[in-house]
Amino acid sequence: PLGQEIALGKQAYNQILKNEKDSDDRKTAALVKQIGLRIAKISAMPKLDWEFHLIESKQQNAFALPGGKVAVYTGLLPIAMNEAGLATVMSHEIAHVIARHGAQRMSRQLLLTAGLMATSINLDNSRQKKIIMAALGVGILYGLKLPFSRTNEAEADQIGLIYMARAGYDPNEAVRFWRRFADAKEGQKVPEFLSTHPTDKRRLALINRYL
Repeated sequence: PLGQEIALGKQAYNQILKNEKDSDDRKTAALVKQIGLRIAKISAMPKLDWEFHLIESKQQNAFALPGGKVAVYTGLLPIAMNEAGLATVMSHEIAHVIARHGAQRMSRQLLLTAGLMATSINLDNSRQKKIIMAALGVGILYGLKLPFSRTNEAEADQIGLIYMARAGYDPNEAVRFWRRFADAKEGQKVPEFLSTHPTDKRRLALINRYL
């Protein structure tokens, strides 16, 4: 249920933030919040309790949890390069929240693992905690994002482009951002059939088609 999904997202977000350090760069942190709120405002769930953090870390990453809880790592800033680049990342993460990808994966995971009753799941149970955090896209080592399915990723890309445009950002920047992201991880690629993420080439082809 949506209410439980949001509650679990908030719990997970608070636990992650306890183990991470907010960036001291107040100007950029304020920009992240400003961009996030601008996109959230035109999303399908503008009244969620949206929250945006800039986390100090070399990880080139970002994540979003149910309830409108979003975080960007400082390691991603050089790839984002500009405000529209950051908007690309954040609209994609916000799209995951709106499409309820975490809830979809949580429901599947709970059914596959132990058939746990939805009313009994919580983060206080260590076994359930691993299942829930993984389903929400966050690894046991907090901050390590576990990829959504290719379908979820492609959907988040598409919704993200729409949100960028509605919020007044040039959605064409998404192509430039994902090219920079691909270049940054050159040499670390795995064949598409071994990864739940689409290959960079396929992702860019789909984004160009959406545009």
